[in-house]
Amino acid sequence: MLVPRCASCSLWVSPPQPDCPDCGGELVARAVSGRGTVFTYTVNHHPFDPSIPVPYVIAIVELAEQKDLRVVAGLVGCEPDAVRIGMAVEALSAPDSGPLFSPAA
Repeated sequence: MLVPRCASCSLWVSPPQPDCPDCGGELVARAVSGRGTVFTYTVNHHPFDPSIPVPYVIAIVELAEQKDLRVVAGLVGCEPDAVRIGMAVEALSAPDSGPLFSPAA
């Protein structure tokens, strides 16, 4: 998973912006560890996309690299009732979709 990082002050920035909100420096996409915790989540019961079975979890995941560095992602690999705030998660390789995470092993 790639996340913009400031080339000048090393601040990770999400959601992406044209330049660093702290120093105005150039942002460059850099790999992150993919480790994080569930900051908050919702369980969706409405079938917006027929190819995605309901219910499914949409989470805001705080990445391990920096406090307040968060991404919106799908959470798979567990029952929606098992998801908890603070739950450790890991990014999955999902080239054809948005970010996906699953519970950490």
